[in-house]
Amino acid sequence: MAGNFWQSSHNQQWILDKQDLIRERQYDLQILTDDEYQKIFIFFSNLIQILGETLKIRQQVIATATVYFKRFYARNSLKCIDPLLLAPTCIFLASKVEEFGVISNSRLISTCQTVVKNKFSFAYHQEFPYRTNHILECEFYLLENLDCCLIVYQPYRPLLQLIQDIGQEEQLLTLTWRIINDSLRTDVSLLYPPYQIAIGCLQIACVILQKELKVWFAELNVDMDKVQEIARIIVNLFELWKSYDEKKEIQELLNKMPKPKPPPQR
Repeated sequence: MAGNFWQSSHNQQWILDKQDLIRERQYDLQILTDDEYQKIFIFFSNLIQILGETLKIRQQVIATATVYFKRFYARNSLKCIDPLLLAPTCIFLASKVEEFGVISNSRLISTCQTVVKNKFSFAYHQEFPYRTNHILECEFYLLENLDCCLIVYQPYRPLLQLIQDIGQEEQLLTLTWRIINDSLRTDVSLLYPPYQIAIGCLQIACVILQKELKVWFAELNVDMDKVQEIARIIVNLFELWKSYDEKKEIQELLNKMPKPKPPPQR
């Protein structure tokens, strides 16, 4: 999936403007505060991550699924499709696009049932309510909303090239990779190209590890204002995390969240 990012649909259609993003969220933000909205997306990003890990799929596939999820709600209210249905649908689609192989319908549903029951019982008291037909119908809406732009460029590859340029720094690579995973819980994948995200995450990792690479950063041919914006968004996420007790807060947030009607018929 090398290709050229600059000529891709990712760059031409899916690097969004911050103001457009805020405008599209107006309906949801009349009901939820900015922080509440972000906390809901942190929760569902965590759900996608754990579903992916339980299904033993690669991080690249999990990241693509999370970007699909964020892209859908960048253009739609939370009331359009239940995020609990969209999350596994994004994994189902991403696994095919990333050539991981098709996850069987029965395995996907049984994994959702197990994960919701064992890992997310603090948020959902009922069992996972959806079946294969719901996932397949939801996939159709997802494809339509993504405008069939399914190739997602992730920051992992540019990161590997940057680390190679710095000189193999295993500790720096590992930490930056984790920060990129964390960045999926923010809007950066909707607003900035992946190479800028990689540099922003690398900058945070250098601060944490107290690595002095100012000269190396200065020589990069990149818009450092954008890189600083990315770093600031991710640091704000870390600040929000400090005071966010998901197990205590999420049920109230899910109750408050705009919902689709009616619930699925079994």
